[in-house]
Amino acid sequence: QVQLVESGGGLVQAGGSLRLSCAASDGTFSTYAMGWFRQAPGKEREFVAAISWTGSSTYYADSVKGRFTISRDNAKNTVYLQMNSLKPEDTAVYYCAADKGPARIVATKPPQNWGSWGQGTQITVSS
Repeated sequence: QVQLVESGGGLVQAGGSLRLSCAASDGTFSTYAMGWFRQAPGKEREFVAAISWTGSSTYYADSVKGRFTISRDNAKNTVYLQMNSLKPEDTAVYYCAADKGPARIVATKPPQNWGSWGQGTQITVSS
């Protein structure tokens, strides 16, 4: 497993933007598919986005497609989530996750089957 630390959460008005970062402690970061999930109060954790080892392939939930962009910098052991056109329904705790295997398969795994998780960061979008 790899240790993950998220940063960049906060309060933003609807229509605004935020960028989340997730730093990995493991030097094998480039061998992990990386993902972002979110969990709103009273709801189950849901998939947001995933990215392959090289960053060449990305996958998104329909609810964020066209607004969020996942990217990674393997030299910095960091994955990012750029969130634009934020909506109140995007309010949640956002989690970074990592798992081994091709991203096209990892992205379909339920949250409980991902191997490593960060502690989460709160995003609140006000209307």
